[in-house]
Amino acid sequence: MENIVETKSFSFAVRIVNLYKYLTGKKKEYILSKQLLRSGTSIGANVAEAEQAQSNPDFVSKMSIALKETAETKYWIKLLKATGFLSEKESNSLLADCIELEKILVSIVKSSKQ
Repeated sequence: MENIVETKSFSFAVRIVNLYKYLTGKKKEYILSKQLLRSGTSIGANVAEAEQAQSNPDFVSKMSIALKETAETKYWIKLLKATGFLSEKESNSLLADCIELEKILVSIVKSSKQ
């Protein structure tokens, strides 16, 4: 059975890595893009860790960290757009994916706490 949050967070991380390569290669932007790379790939890394959780509190903790990383990632995407490194189309597409992940993670964290 496919794990939706794992699949989507991995695909999102791939997008973030490719965006990082574009921002550093074509736009010569190194600071904000490094922050985005760290937070955007951390979502999937924490989801993967949660899959190997030793207990329900451990699982909730890892998924909560992944959720926090979505908030940070949204911030960096918005900042890159506001400073002209990303177009509206690029940022909207990335934000839509990030918000989708955020909604899934909110649902997982809420249901896992019950």
